[in-house]
Amino acid sequence: MTDTSDTRPADGGERAPQPGWLHRLMRWIPLIAPLLLWAVPCWVLLYTGQHWPLPVTLIGTFLFVLGPVCMPLAMVRGHGRRQEDRAAIIGDTLLGTSWVLFTWSVLTGVPLRFALAVADAGGPEDRARAVTWAALGITAALLTWGHAEARRVPRVRRLDVPLPRLGPGLDGTRVVLVTDTHYGPLDRARWSARVCARVNALEADLVCHTGDIADGTAERRRAQAAPLATVRATRARVYVTGNHEYYSEAQGWVDLMDELGWEPLRNRHLLLERGGDTLVVAGVDDVTADSSGLPDHRAHLAGALSGADPGLPVLLLAHQPKFVDRAAAAGVDLQLSGHTHGGQIWPFHHLVRLDQPALAGLSRHGARTLLYTSRGTGFWGPPFRVFAPSEITLLVLRSPHAPPAP
Repeated sequence: MTDTSDTRPADGGERAPQPGWLHRLMRWIPLIAPLLLWAVPCWVLLYTGQHWPLPVTLIGTFLFVLGPVCMPLAMVRGHGRRQEDRAAIIGDTLLGTSWVLFTWSVLTGVPLRFALAVADAGGPEDRARAVTWAALGITAALLTWGHAEARRVPRVRRLDVPLPRLGPGLDGTRVVLVTDTHYGPLDRARWSARVCARVNALEADLVCHTGDIADGTAERRRAQAAPLATVRATRARVYVTGNHEYYSEAQGWVDLMDELGWEPLRNRHLLLERGGDTLVVAGVDDVTADSSGLPDHRAHLAGALSGADPGLPVLLLAHQPKFVDRAAAAGVDLQLSGHTHGGQIWPFHHLVRLDQPALAGLSRHGARTLLYTSRGTGFWGPPFRVFAPSEITLLVLRSPHAPPAP
């Protein structure tokens, strides 16, 4: 028998499990990622055979060294305890810029150089310089276009959603979804008013906001959120918290939305009745509420559906798509979510897929449950959207029992 007495602590208790290599690696990511985001483009664009004049190499290297120093400092000042909006704008912009530049330095570095070599286009130095100019040109174009995409009023995405249990009286019910407005360091009060005007033009029965209203407290972002009071719906305006509310005094946002005339569905439901038929509209706090430490804040689906007739169809608001596992187990008919931003800046969507079951659009989960995941109405952090356009969503609920249109 192996003697294990030397592995036990002196007090006789069990030795704490040692963290695995992946856990240890994750601790270093906040330090490693900024370095890689700037170091890789620096190497690809300046030091892989281009032979730039010395002043160009020195100035370029200085700028690439400045990036991983300035970006974290600005992010800390902007999003840390100081909450300095100007610093946040600088840090967020540098983050988005470095991500796009890193992506296209990698994507053009090897493939373009290989294609030029196969085509026998110029010498090695000419091909290396072509890679640099291509990466810089693509990055500049995508950042310019991506910024315009992030700042514009979202286009309306309309789709019919068939719900087998929906009564004929509710056929044609118009549900508008806005989410992830992320009012923040960039003042978007005018943008907010224009978004609300576009929502009102859709003549919705039900308007839903599935969280992440802002980055910052309700007191600080009140002016940007104030236009939400102008949103109109024939039946109800409902709201659930997102994870970003729990970074910024969530209860303050719940209170402000209530003040603006929206009904916070905090683990509760209301009934939408039309034509003799009824739809249960339920909402839950974001899943991060469970660890927020705030009293009575948690994601509690059973509480949200408590007292509802199990024979009625259920529309559920839950900020994160991954809540759909619980929704499907409870027999929810349709869950509306946001959170993913559709990836916001390609190819970040590959990382989002590691955490969420859906990126954007309508998907089926289990025998009954449909999930609609919005790409979001605003943007978070970097003021760019690249290949992930924002949206205001109009979902028209359809009943299989409704008589055909004449």
